[in-house]
Amino acid sequence: MKITWLGHAGFRIEISDQVLLIDPWLAGNPSFPEGREDEAIDGTTAIFLTHGHGDHASSTLPISAKTGASIHCIHELSIILGQEGGNVTGFGKGGTITMGEGDAEVTVTMVNAVHSSSIDYKEGAPVYAGQPAGFMISGEGHTIYVSGDTDIMADMEWFADLHEPDIGILSAGGHFTMDMKRAAYVCQKFFDFKTVIPCHWGTFPLLAQSCDELEFALKEGVVKVPEVLVPIEI
Repeated sequence: MKITWLGHAGFRIEISDQVLLIDPWLAGNPSFPEGREDEAIDGTTAIFLTHGHGDHASSTLPISAKTGASIHCIHELSIILGQEGGNVTGFGKGGTITMGEGDAEVTVTMVNAVHSSSIDYKEGAPVYAGQPAGFMISGEGHTIYVSGDTDIMADMEWFADLHEPDIGILSAGGHFTMDMKRAAYVCQKFFDFKTVIPCHWGTFPLLAQSCDELEFALKEGVVKVPEVLVPIEI
């Protein structure tokens, strides 16, 4: 398995025979290097969106059109993107998308997140885009919890109990989501992650500019501070 940060909250996950993009904001992302879009999206089989904000969803339709990848997101957002010509499947919290078969099967289950969601990157007032979400991605004997933009939730206790994720991709930049201290608390209180990858940091001055506080709080080697377009192999 390879997990590659695309800057901000975007990830490329190569798992079994699938290449999944999570919130792939490339155009206009100050953390993503210009001219490397093709490298980031090569071979993409599916795109999953946690919510509709521009720093997560605004590059989705062009990427889908270029790669042929299907888009998966909450129902209301799927309607909006579908009306714009996207190849979209909407689903809801507790729902699961299954890709591949047998030993190569990958499942993605939508779970709750505490945030907001709107199409806020077009002219006019923001348009409601359903509720925000996170994902549990299972394959190759691992389960990845993608928190999406969220604060701490009591739900995380049963997330850990039911899904038993060993990898956490956690929003941790503060201001709009959990900060590093709160993300560390989540890891210590609820989960038994073997690998934690922080995201939604460093992009703007409002956000945390380092992951030191998270690294210091957890066991040595658990936190993998990502570098853009440098794969983390699990």
